[in-house]
Amino acid sequence: MIRIGVIGDIGSGKSFIAKLFKKPVFNADEEVKLIYRNNRVCFNKLKKKIPQFIKSFPIRKNEIVEAISNDKRNLIKISSVVHPFVRKKMKIFLKKNRKENMVILDVPLLIENKLNKKKDILIFIKSNQSNILKRLKKRTNFNKKVLKSLKKNQSSVLEKKKLSNYVVDNNYSPNIMKKKINKLKNKILNERSST
Repeated sequence: MIRIGVIGDIGSGKSFIAKLFKKPVFNADEEVKLIYRNNRVCFNKLKKKIPQFIKSFPIRKNEIVEAISNDKRNLIKISSVVHPFVRKKMKIFLKKNRKENMVILDVPLLIENKLNKKKDILIFIKSNQSNILKRLKKRTNFNKKVLKSLKKNQSSVLEKKKLSNYVVDNNYSPNIMKKKINKLKNKILNERSST
């Protein structure tokens, strides 16, 4: 199984690109939403760590946003609780899809949390700042302060780019991107099967 890690700046369009591979995708952000909605153990642990923000179950995204914008140290507290649950979900996903020839890992802190393996193929998604801002403003909980804290938590963009096997320029129309990703997918599959 080829594991592809899609990495890049916040708002660069990683999830959009991940879907274009038309392969099973592990989307960490979606998993976090489900954990907030359904996981009482996570709720109890967060309530213990930041009781003044986490009020009721299911956990509301705006409570998390408020906690982070109030004190950026809360991000570390939240991550320490949530990440182990995400890790567990990723393990289940990989086990479930072990017969697939390729899976896509759409995990914002893939490198930072050492979730990637040596043999993983890392694809860096490049996007210009104006496109990134447009995407971010469309998000329901858009908050500049929180965004800053999240960015601080990520390895620098240059660092990620250096570690990548491929760089994809995501500044084109969806149709062009579809073709680009299809080409790249076939290239990776051919290269892996020939080695």
